[in-house]
Amino acid sequence: MFLVNKLYFSFLSNNQKHCVFLPHKEIFNFMKVTYYGHSCFGVEICGKKLLFDPFISGNEKAKDIDINKIEADYILLSHGHEDHILDAAAIAKRTGATIVSNFEVVNWLMKKGVEKGHPMNHGGSWMFDFGKVKCVVAVHSSSMPDGTYGGNPVGFLIETKEGNFYYAGDTALTYDMKLIGDYKQIDLAFLPIGNNFTMSIDNALIASDFIKCDKIIGMHYDTFGYIVIDHKEALNKFNNAGKDLFLMKIGETKEF
Repeated sequence: MFLVNKLYFSFLSNNQKHCVFLPHKEIFNFMKVTYYGHSCFGVEICGKKLLFDPFISGNEKAKDIDINKIEADYILLSHGHEDHILDAAAIAKRTGATIVSNFEVVNWLMKKGVEKGHPMNHGGSWMFDFGKVKCVVAVHSSSMPDGTYGGNPVGFLIETKEGNFYYAGDTALTYDMKLIGDYKQIDLAFLPIGNNFTMSIDNALIASDFIKCDKIIGMHYDTFGYIVIDHKEALNKFNNAGKDLFLMKIGETKEF
């Protein structure tokens, strides 16, 4: 949910989804999010299904998720590590989804038999049929599962007529995040909180200030021993700062 001066209302007409302005403030849900574990989320927005960083079949905590039932129009990959792309090729081949990632990741997956890919890189943006995707900086490493070069990791800023959200991918806290908050209104953000390989809870709080967003979905935590967090502590820290932190259960779907 979020507040806007002129909100968009979605409706179905002739099997197409349209967006129109309503000239007053109101709170409403603009997207549906399903959590598949680790950093993998399905997002339904503007009539399209986006899937981020699918690592499911190799995640013991997501053993009850059947990847053959996951639908996607687009699969967005933040970098090439196995815990972010393991199931991307299988899902893309079955659904016909377009892979969106950096140049190296897209090329690697297309050599694996994926038919549709859209390569991008830092600073670039592209208008898709659901909205605009802009690649932003993520400070992390990136290599493919076979050890080949995986290009630079990225985050994604998604702008749609129904709302804007930021998927940070695996990243440290960076001052570049202030540019995101200055550039666009961010209604919801997905931030890593597991520490060790990415930001910690405390750094994610600072990041939420930088991007000027008070609704945060946590990711990249609890999957491995290195990134186990104290849920109560994390929730209390965000609550004390006047912010909402959502730690979704695997398989859970929420509207935001």
